[in-house]
Amino acid sequence: MPSAVAGGPGQFSTVRVVIADDQALVRSGFRLILETAGIDVAGEAADGREAVAAVLEHRPDVVLMDIRMPVMDGLEATRQILGAGTGVRVVMLTTFDLDQYVYQALAAGASGFLLKSVSPEHLVAAVQLVRSGDALLAPSITRRLVSRFAAPDATRHRVDLSALTPRELEVLTLVGRGLSNAELASALTLSEATVKTHLARILTKLGLRDRVQAVVLAYETGLVKPGLAPDDP
Repeated sequence: MPSAVAGGPGQFSTVRVVIADDQALVRSGFRLILETAGIDVAGEAADGREAVAAVLEHRPDVVLMDIRMPVMDGLEATRQILGAGTGVRVVMLTTFDLDQYVYQALAAGASGFLLKSVSPEHLVAAVQLVRSGDALLAPSITRRLVSRFAAPDATRHRVDLSALTPRELEVLTLVGRGLSNAELASALTLSEATVKTHLARILTKLGLRDRVQAVVLAYETGLVKPGLAPDDP
C-alpha cells in the first residue's frame, strides 16, 4: 500500500474519524498519527456503546473500531452503526488476523480490518482508502479468515445468486478466491474497466457494500470452497 503521509498535514483535512478502543494508549497513538497527517479525529470511545453515541453525534467518515471492548463489543457496535444508515465506514482493529469476530464484522458490513501493529503510513493510507468508498482488503489474509469461519448456506445460494449472469458469477468466484482487478482482467481476457463494471453490478444486484462482502458471500454460498483458492504468497 502506498504511503499516504507524503503530502503532510492538511492533505486529508476533510476526513473525519472516530477511534474506538478500550486502551487509552492505542487511542492516543492513533490520534497522533492521524492528526499529524491532517486527518480530523472527531471523537474517541472506550467501549462499543460510547462508539455508537460518538458516531451519531459526530457523523464521521470512518470509525476505527476495536473488536474486543467492555460494555458492548465492537461487533455489536458495528451492527448498530451500520444498521442506523449513517453511511459511516467501519474498519475493525484486532491484535491477530485470523479472529472469528473480525469475520463476523466483515459479514455484517465492515469495510475491512487492521492489525493494531499497523505502521503509521499504512494507518493513514487505510483511512483514506476506506473513506473513498473502497474496501480495505488484503486478499491472502482475508481469504484465510473467511475460509476458516464462513459456513455455506444453500438457501442463500439459490436466492442471492440467481440474478447474476454467467460472467458475473465467474467474476464473483474469482473475487472470492482473492484475485485483484488486474488479475481478473488477465484471467478473463477483459479490460480492468470492464471488470470494475461487472463487480459494480454484482454488488448492486446482491445488495453488498463492497468487495469484502463479496468475498464473504462467495464462501457463504459455497461458490468458493476452502482449499480451492490460490496459495497464499
